[in-house]
Amino acid sequence: MSDNVSSHAETVLVPSTDEVDVSVVIVNYNVSDFLAQALRSIFQSDQSLKVEVLVVDNNSIDGSVDMVRDQFPQVHLIANTENTGFGSANNQAIRIARGRHILILNPDTIIQEDTLKTMVRFMDEHPDAGALGCQILNPDGTFAPESRRSFPTPKIAFYRMIGLGRLFPSSPRFGKYNLTYLPRDQASEVDALSGSCMMVRRKALFGANEEGGSGLFDEDFFMYGEDLDLCFRIQEAGWKVWYTPETWIIHYKGESTKKGEIRYVKLFYGAMLLFIEKHMNGSQSSILTSMLRAGIMVRAGMSVIMNGIRRALPPFMDFAAVYLSVATLGTLRWIQTDISSSTLFFLTTALAYPIATVLGIAIGGGYRNPNLHRIGPALSGVIGGFFFVASLSYFVQDIAFSRWVVGLSLPVSFVFLAIWRGIIYRRRRGPRRAVLVGNAPEASRLARLLAGHPRPPFTLLGYVSDDSPLKADTLCLGRTSHLRDLVRLRGFDDIVFAAQDVSNQSIFSVMRSLEDLSVQFRMLHEGQEHVIGKSSISQVSVGSLKSEFTEVVHLRSSLAKTVFERSLSLVLLPLLPFIWLISRMFAPESNARNAAFMLLHTPLVLIGKAHLIGCRKEDVEWIPASWNIDKGLFPVTNTMRTKELNRDEIVRAYWYYVTHQGYSLDLDIILASFRND
Repeated sequence: MSDNVSSHAETVLVPSTDEVDVSVVIVNYNVSDFLAQALRSIFQSDQSLKVEVLVVDNNSIDGSVDMVRDQFPQVHLIANTENTGFGSANNQAIRIARGRHILILNPDTIIQEDTLKTMVRFMDEHPDAGALGCQILNPDGTFAPESRRSFPTPKIAFYRMIGLGRLFPSSPRFGKYNLTYLPRDQASEVDALSGSCMMVRRKALFGANEEGGSGLFDEDFFMYGEDLDLCFRIQEAGWKVWYTPETWIIHYKGESTKKGEIRYVKLFYGAMLLFIEKHMNGSQSSILTSMLRAGIMVRAGMSVIMNGIRRALPPFMDFAAVYLSVATLGTLRWIQTDISSSTLFFLTTALAYPIATVLGIAIGGGYRNPNLHRIGPALSGVIGGFFFVASLSYFVQDIAFSRWVVGLSLPVSFVFLAIWRGIIYRRRRGPRRAVLVGNAPEASRLARLLAGHPRPPFTLLGYVSDDSPLKADTLCLGRTSHLRDLVRLRGFDDIVFAAQDVSNQSIFSVMRSLEDLSVQFRMLHEGQEHVIGKSSISQVSVGSLKSEFTEVVHLRSSLAKTVFERSLSLVLLPLLPFIWLISRMFAPESNARNAAFMLLHTPLVLIGKAHLIGCRKEDVEWIPASWNIDKGLFPVTNTMRTKELNRDEIVRAYWYYVTHQGYSLDLDIILASFRND
């Protein structure tokens, strides 16, 4: 039996000599929870039939295989070590299935208790039926039109593409693609069914004497179109395809495949093109192929337009927020002084402020995808806009305006930029997420280094390895072949290669296979405490900086630090009453309440009596005077992930701040102070 299984699979079979009525075949791919739900619905169905269940797992990374083994030991499991595609995986199970009927079922479905019995009875009552489908319901209970379909001839496809099928669903001419003109509760002979739930007679596939049938799924179809092609060949072999409304299933649709991805568009329309080239000849094939290619171009164009809109939205929102803030304050100033408004103000000062702000945010990288939610670049941009307008009005007297309006525009604009970011990105992903390609020792070493870093470049969530077992430890996420799914499903930003564990050939192979994903590749060499990226070297441990203590570095000037701290204090000044109210919401001894209390002391920073960022009182004697670090409201050590710090670790943390200090790091220290450990 195992000879019929792909060499890339691990097979677990439950032997039996009993005759089987139905073999349920499920191909699973990263939908463990849905698969468990589907299996439960199968085993809870009518027990009058003899049923076997075969699950083919296409190299999932979500624990599907272990779930089936642990919770459903009666299932015949085929665990592939690579994604062989929908058709190929189904064929693996069909070849060893023993049922006189085979139910092709998606893992993200739920069947009724009588579904198997009803469909078998229909097949027995219609000996000419080679395939049978039933009602498919969407998760909201509506009827899914793909329950029954016609083949996409040029005329049918044209009516669908231009929307006539949707406008006139009851028309036998325009509604033929999904047969919407037929009552949903009417049994009918159709062209094609959905592969999410399709019962096929074994004889229709293999013939009366294991020959002369339609054959199995065409494995040239990777993910879509296989069901259409199989239905076509079943009818060519002399059988009929039927739809019955007597039972139904729920289909959650595409839980393991994101339909918004370009890859989905290519696979779906590529499958349609393959079907046309295979089964339609002459002018029909040429016309429909051209139509489908045009449809692909339209979809690709729409994707480009939508991506452009998404990229333009953040700077547009910033521009609008700052412009409205400045214009509103200017208008209020005119009302207060009883002076008529000036068109020149709206065309110069009010316009220059948001333009300079947006440019400042862009220069600071605030519109790059990982940074869209961060308020640091927004604050830097608003401060830049303030100084630009203040300088411009100083040199060009004709556009000089109230200092009250220009100054107050800074905190008001920043508040609105922070508010819209908080609303839009309230579910932001947080720090960059990384996975290491290598073995457990290097993964543990990197995790330890990152834990002691004041500002780690990423958070290591685990590792993948072809040498370690999946259950070696909690950090192990799977094998190297799982990387694409890990990036797509778990949102990894960085892939770190442990050079001592992975050959260069393997590294290049992985990088090429994932080049279409938005992910950064980094290298961690043996014994090193930094990772090398495309255009940067990131320290993963402050310990690696110890040897650099004696080196000359360019420190941020005291003036630049003072300007930033006082500007930030000016922004916070009108917000202090709200900060006080919010602070009362936190637990009395919590880090968040202590940090909020420190913010209430920012007026001391404004008048030069205190520093915003600095060191703890007890650390002053350890820090060289040349580092220019004084006591501050928010110590640098607040960023450390552990409270058990020795003198050496503390000194290295301050040295890291000295060599990396900037506006963004200062803001990170303040925000880290609110963290409740």
